[in-house]
Amino acid sequence: MAPEAVELGEIFAAAGHELALVGGPVRDAFLGRSSADLDFATSARPDDTQRLLAAWGDAHWDIGKEFGTIGAKKFSRGGAPEVVVEVTTYRTDEYDPASRKPLVVFGDTLDGDLSRRDFTVNAMAVRLPDLTFVDPHDGLTDLAREVLRTPIEAVRSFDDDPLRMMRAARFAAQLGFTVDPSADSAVRDMAERITIVSAERVRDELSKLLVSRFPRQGLHVLVESGLADHVLPELVGMKEAVDEHNRHKDVYEHSLTVLDQAIDLETGPDGPVPGPDLVLRLAALLHDIGKPATRKFESNGTVSFHHHEIVGAKLTAKRLRALRFDKETVNQVSRLVELHLRFHGYGDGAWTDSAVRRYVTDAGPLLERLHRLTRADCTTRNKRKAQRLSSAYDDLETRIEVLRGEEELASIRPDLDGQQIMEALSLKPGPEVGQAYKFLMELRLDRGPIGPEAAREELVRWWAARSPEQA
Repeated sequence: MAPEAVELGEIFAAAGHELALVGGPVRDAFLGRSSADLDFATSARPDDTQRLLAAWGDAHWDIGKEFGTIGAKKFSRGGAPEVVVEVTTYRTDEYDPASRKPLVVFGDTLDGDLSRRDFTVNAMAVRLPDLTFVDPHDGLTDLAREVLRTPIEAVRSFDDDPLRMMRAARFAAQLGFTVDPSADSAVRDMAERITIVSAERVRDELSKLLVSRFPRQGLHVLVESGLADHVLPELVGMKEAVDEHNRHKDVYEHSLTVLDQAIDLETGPDGPVPGPDLVLRLAALLHDIGKPATRKFESNGTVSFHHHEIVGAKLTAKRLRALRFDKETVNQVSRLVELHLRFHGYGDGAWTDSAVRRYVTDAGPLLERLHRLTRADCTTRNKRKAQRLSSAYDDLETRIEVLRGEEELASIRPDLDGQQIMEALSLKPGPEVGQAYKFLMELRLDRGPIGPEAAREELVRWWAARSPEQA
């Protein structure tokens, strides 16, 4: 038990209040994991909690005060880690059927508070400071069975708060647990009710699912339960694009395998793609999102997916925006989807240095992620083909490193800047300068660095041929 938890228990007890560590920290303690954040439930009302935490911590906040929650932090000192706590007054929530927002009613008992929790494994507590274990819904047994079961009737629990259905998928991904049959049946029957939950809350649960230890397991829960029909329908579309004649891969299973393989290629904290990387994982999951819309059965019996990467990039951006992902994430993931096929064909014919420069420039800061996505996208069982693709990509990465050593590939710029362009062509600021800059950029990509003088000569020659009257 964290010493700060016992210390807070003594402080609240001295003030005449009950305090208990609840939820995730208790569950994780039984699983042998430490929790950076500590969640507590108390009989104290929010004003009393705020007063006690203000005296205990180095900082405190009351953003969740209307729901009975006060937060506080003790800074790291003397080698001890930083500690963040949240203390919430016992609650017995009542819900409006048309909304997932509870009508907060403060309660008086710990058992009553635990009954409103999402799953029994999160409905365990330890009373403080005497360290009495409290488990009114037999969560410890469910923890040992690795099962997610609701403390109250599943239909009632999910009807009260539909987000709990998403949390079932998320905890399946985080813990590797299965969903109890009664809860699974309730989710299947009530999946459409997730539509009353805000896109932001759904996004947060999906993100937590994807950066978990077992995202495949959580995604299966989403798809099999029907939740994905409402929160990520494109994933369902991949599953429905199965070819009964086996003329192409199962797009859904392929995408999950690519996700697994991309995760294996993430690096440690000091590497170029520290795991868990949400952008890489989203791109791996969605890289073939455009295949169902572009699938075509050809007359010779084959199947084609022409331009599925372009269609997929647009579908990816549309879905991520609907889920209220931030602009940078939307742009990065959709760009990776757009570029994921760029490498194919490299092994069939030698790329020029110009092509390699364009590959690096188009990927920009996403290059390391693109490396991993491209490698992960190889799921063929043909060992010879897999080895050929791997060797070809090894060769491409080697060429990138060679060029990187010779040129500043990470920041390719024309040999002349905007001011030099205006001086060379006697131009004033305007669109012509941008056109000239674009010409020099193409020249730089094609030929590498040629120096300011040569670049100036090429620019003047191009300008004269393009616009002789202006030249």
